[in-house]
Amino acid sequence: MHRFLYRRLLLATALCAAPFAAFAHSDGHSLSENALVQPAEVVDCTLENGDAAKCNAYTVKFIPDGLDIGPFCPATLDDVGGVWDWDGEKAGLYRIDRAYLEMLAGLGYQFYDDDGAVNVFDIRVEGPEADHECIAGTLETAADMSIRALIPITPVMAASPTPLGTVAKVGMALDGVPIFADAPSVLDTGHMPALDTCGGHVDPGGWYHWHATSTDINTVFSAEDVDATCAHVLQDETAQFGYAFDGFAMFGSVEGDSAAPVGLDACGGHVGPLPDGSGEAYHYHSSDSFPNLPTCLVGVVAQDNFSTTAAQGIGSTSGLGGPGGPGGGRPDFSAAAAALGIDVTALQMAIEAEGGREADLAHVAARLGISLDALQAAMPPRP
Repeated sequence: MHRFLYRRLLLATALCAAPFAAFAHSDGHSLSENALVQPAEVVDCTLENGDAAKCNAYTVKFIPDGLDIGPFCPATLDDVGGVWDWDGEKAGLYRIDRAYLEMLAGLGYQFYDDDGAVNVFDIRVEGPEADHECIAGTLETAADMSIRALIPITPVMAASPTPLGTVAKVGMALDGVPIFADAPSVLDTGHMPALDTCGGHVDPGGWYHWHATSTDINTVFSAEDVDATCAHVLQDETAQFGYAFDGFAMFGSVEGDSAAPVGLDACGGHVGPLPDGSGEAYHYHSSDSFPNLPTCLVGVVAQDNFSTTAAQGIGSTSGLGGPGGPGGGRPDFSAAAAALGIDVTALQMAIEAEGGREADLAHVAARLGISLDALQAAMPPRP
């Protein structure tokens, strides 16, 4: 058997034994059966440019059957957690361990107490109590919780690429796990939403998602000299990882013959031969630096392409966010963030860092580097 096809078969087994579809465009068999709540369906959809289109609609579980996750935050300085892409002084990708946390403390970001216990909070059920805490969300395990995603069947090139900012929607992995761009920076929020060594973590709504091309993340660890290994997902730098929300396929960092891709555009994609030999089509490749995802999307995504049944978090009816305390939902800060010209997740996390519902807006404004008057004018009324 051809080496690539053999690897793809192994990857299918590792990612819940799904029968995968043609490479270029998604179809009803593109995502793992172990992730689907119901069979995929073709639906009418509207692209963000206003065009009518057909989309594959996927309804998936909060986590696929059989996918292990974690660790995220270490309990103490003597434990080892996941990874984090630190973007301050001494920037780089790090394993979350004693050496890294002590380095952050030397820079003014102390995530542990005098006894060496790491400050950790569960973003799904509580807010932070200290200035600097590691975030480790817990999964929502109710059987009726689901995510719905829309992927255009026939990709349409946009007039210009769409940049992918913090927590921007990137796509869906073949294992049925959503893919998002960079997690919020510690520099913006004071807190660290730790990733496991496969590049994923739990949303405030209680579902797991990727912030990296997990099937090729060991390439990044090797390139950036990080002592970490993704043990939960089979590694294959040639394999298809998923589909971006514009409908184009996403592959590992090398071609099917292990050659480096050539002619990549600013988004990390190109028109090139598909690994199955079926012809040429536009597709994305992961990189050897973190996050190893497309930096922008060249195609047009569908309107309302991501929703969840979660009570809070990305895609929920209450908007992006998490609990202001056990059992409570947050206001939707999307409109406020848009008015201020800042990322909605950065706004949300700054508010959490200053006490959630009781946050001092002057302190929130100072964290975000914006004026207090502008923040007060943009914020929704307190509940």
